[in-house]
Amino acid sequence: MRPTILMPIFAILLLTGCEDMEGMAGAGGPDGSMSQAPEAVAALAAPNQDLTSVRLDPVSGCYMYRHAGPVETTPIPLRTADGRTICTAKTEPAPAT
Repeated sequence: MRPTILMPIFAILLLTGCEDMEGMAGAGGPDGSMSQAPEAVAALAAPNQDLTSVRLDPVSGCYMYRHAGPVETTPIPLRTADGRTICTAKTEPAPAT
C-alpha cells in the first residue's frame, strides 16, 4: 500500500484515543466538569495532587484529579497519604417490601 493511503487511517486511529476531560460525565461542578475538591476530601488527600481539578467518577464512586504530565493530561484517582483511593460509600437500594 502507498503511504499516502495509510496516513488518514493512522490519523483517525490516533485521534480516537483523545479524550476531552471537561466533557466527562460525573460530579465535580454542576455540569460534571472538574472543580475544587470538597474540604473533607482535601483534608484526606496526599500532597502533590491537584485539588483544584477534582471530579467524582460516577462508575467507581472515587474522586479523580487531573494530572498534567509532560505528554498528556489524564485523570488519576485521588489518594490518601498511605496510598488508598478516596471514594464515596456506595449506597444499596432499599429492598422492596
